[in-house]
Amino acid sequence: MRKRTFLFVLTLLSVSLAALAQPKKVVTDKVTAIVGDRIILLSDIKNSLADIARQGGTVPENGECILTEQAIISKVMMLQAMKDSLPVTDDEVEADLDNRIRSYINQFGSQEALEEVAGKTIYQIKDDARESVKEQKFAQAMQRKIVENVRITPVEVKTYFENIPKDSLPFYESELEIGQIIVYPKASRDIEQYIVGEMNNYKKQIELKVVTFDQMAKRVSEDPGSKDRGGQYQVNRTEKTWDPVFLSTAFRLKEGEISSPVKSKFGYHIIQMVQRNGDDAVIRHILRIPPVTEEEIGAAKVKLDSVRAKVIKGDLTFNEAGTKYSDDEAAKYTGPYLTGRDGSTFVTIDQLDKALVSMLDKMKVGEYSKPVEYESEQGKKGVRVVHLKSRSQPHRMNLNDDYSKISQFALEEKKARTLDKWLQGKLPTYYVMLDPQTAEDCPLLKKFEPKN
Repeated sequence: MRKRTFLFVLTLLSVSLAALAQPKKVVTDKVTAIVGDRIILLSDIKNSLADIARQGGTVPENGECILTEQAIISKVMMLQAMKDSLPVTDDEVEADLDNRIRSYINQFGSQEALEEVAGKTIYQIKDDARESVKEQKFAQAMQRKIVENVRITPVEVKTYFENIPKDSLPFYESELEIGQIIVYPKASRDIEQYIVGEMNNYKKQIELKVVTFDQMAKRVSEDPGSKDRGGQYQVNRTEKTWDPVFLSTAFRLKEGEISSPVKSKFGYHIIQMVQRNGDDAVIRHILRIPPVTEEEIGAAKVKLDSVRAKVIKGDLTFNEAGTKYSDDEAAKYTGPYLTGRDGSTFVTIDQLDKALVSMLDKMKVGEYSKPVEYESEQGKKGVRVVHLKSRSQPHRMNLNDDYSKISQFALEEKKARTLDKWLQGKLPTYYVMLDPQTAEDCPLLKKFEPKN
């Protein structure tokens, strides 16, 4: 229960903005609790519950009580953060709002669809959510301050594990640590010039209204992520995930204008500015990837074979080789090893591409593959060397195989206890008032009632 409390504290506020996009709202409303000078509305609780259900989450029978508890805790942490003058800037709040809005636009398909479902413009949605997001930021800052110095010792990890009932130990599928160094050969200049000529022809046909940009993108674009949408994306000029050349070219265009062919790390594009609002824009693009020949693939294999030999000889580590030679952007920052859903370097088979799974069937732990041809998710041809660093067998949780996981679980539990202790000390210093019906329906909220 304590761990659930710690992890769930900020969940209510994290989904509250999504609730704004719900087509149906709760009509009957009342103040279900007051913390200091801040109120908690029943409608906010119910909308958050509805949003959890809409996203496929499981709502417990006492979900309304649990969310109210979390809302009270969040308000206390937010008020204390403001009292302690913890830094939360307007820029942080706006960045959070922008990220969430982009997420909902992707979810609903377009800005227009989101606005239709919400019954509000993007700016109204952001205005309505700004205060709650700011409160959330303060609560998060306070939570970080409370647990920032919490550490865990090996003895505590062992004790935590030994206290888990043996019949409750989770079963883990096989996990692997896999690294890859990828090289994308460059197409010949003649091929690139041919592609540029074709793209200029696309632009001319669109401007002469022989075909629409949407139709041409569906016909010839090699971007699988946008081809079926006629090349459309919602972009923000401050996002770091976009190629900087692509982004700067797009934001130099006027609405309706089409760029000349421009080269990015993915290939050649022509870009059309559809609609722009400040740093946000809707654009369309057509991507063509210049094909590489067998000769160019062969040269990349020779290059990677040389790199592989240096690693095997010990002249450099696989990590060093990945940072120095890999064309994979992620390898430059996080290293050449794939990361799993929990952010660790352990992955499961279902997270790998089919070609990689086939390679691993023939590899032993510690081996480095020969350079093999590879095709990225964007359809770009390359060559890669793969390192199988480790492979665990399916097993029940144990200290030898899963120490890092168990250590993290133990740390989170210790943080939860630290948070609970802090709350027990702080709650008496804040005015908390519960709606009588809420207090009657939710016994778990009695701890918030003033002591006589």
